[in-house]
Amino acid sequence: KIIGARYYVKGFQNAYGPVNATEDYLSPRDIDGHGTHTASTAAGRQVSDVAAFGGFAKGTASGGAPLARLAIYKACWAIPNQPKADGNTCFDEDMLAALDDAIADGVHILSVSIGTAKPLPFEHDVIGLAALEAAKRNILVVCSAGNSGPAPGTLSNPAPWIITVGASSLDRAFFAPVKLGNGLKLIGQSVTPYKMKKMSPLVYAGDVVVPGVPQNVTGQCLPGSLDPNKVKGKIVVCTRGAGLRVGKGLEVKRAGGVGFVLANAKANGNEIVCDAHLLPATALTYDSGIKILEYINSTKNPMAVVSPGRTVLKYKPAPFMAGFTSRGPNVVDPNILKPDITAPGLNILAAWSEASSPSKLPEDKRSVKYNIYSGTSMSCPHVSGAAALLKAIHPDWSIAAIKSALMT
Repeated sequence: KIIGARYYVKGFQNAYGPVNATEDYLSPRDIDGHGTHTASTAAGRQVSDVAAFGGFAKGTASGGAPLARLAIYKACWAIPNQPKADGNTCFDEDMLAALDDAIADGVHILSVSIGTAKPLPFEHDVIGLAALEAAKRNILVVCSAGNSGPAPGTLSNPAPWIITVGASSLDRAFFAPVKLGNGLKLIGQSVTPYKMKKMSPLVYAGDVVVPGVPQNVTGQCLPGSLDPNKVKGKIVVCTRGAGLRVGKGLEVKRAGGVGFVLANAKANGNEIVCDAHLLPATALTYDSGIKILEYINSTKNPMAVVSPGRTVLKYKPAPFMAGFTSRGPNVVDPNILKPDITAPGLNILAAWSEASSPSKLPEDKRSVKYNIYSGTSMSCPHVSGAAALLKAIHPDWSIAAIKSALMT
């Protein structure tokens, strides 16, 4: 399956010094999970009877082009002294060297699940410049649009010779209802299997913070913000915004909470990103989040119980665009519409590195072979796999023909 693997680290080492062996492997091996997930989505073989942690999304997993072969080029590295959940760093010179070698090695398709912090002009866009050289040799380059949505003008990889992929949902959900003391049941989603035995007191994070937490983030369960004296034995409602989703649950657990409800901010709308939290948990849409806060404010003794998630198929509406997917317009060249296409990128099951945990938090000691993950990183290899199938059926097609066929 994997017929080649290289790594590129000179740019990283020039900035940070030698790679810390406890944080990353000085080799093409994946200690993070992201590379394994994207590679298996593009070209993983069919594997029967697999599931995420807790048995979610159980079934036969398959990459888009299961008979294709993979060449791996590792150019991104763990950021020193930061949890892997905060993401990786990819230096321009390492990415350029990797893409250069891939072109020289004669790959047919380059799948690049890497985005930039902000849109870059073509002449400063390393991935775009390398992709142009690939395009001249009829090598198709498929890239992620980025995860900076829903703000406009945020997309990565805007060059016209790249297939730029946004993220959308699929018709599978993971229902994890939270039942309130007044009998109201709110249908959240979660890929967390832990059970609560009974109804427990329910609090809003903003009401149980330690003194000194800034007013604008009191409800967001940021590290060290919750008061254990007010949280112990309770379910805490946190809101999305700053900080990691899994980190918010970890903070509730640290403070002694028995359950965790993550409510969407207005910008997140109805998109629910599922995570394998470390305690009983569910995530709610913005509207449901408002309802649970109204309930807390309506009674002296708010109570609730969170049920573990279950996999639900043929869920509608689907597909819809993920809120996090980076948006146009293309600020580098407004004449070129971007992203080109969308593909499944919300709550995607794929292979995972057992050197990592499902949440990528250092406190998480769980190990999994498959994991559910979200991002345009996950949607990009769906298109790469589909392109590989077209390339196999029509070996004489140009990359423009493949792009046109996929888009239409």
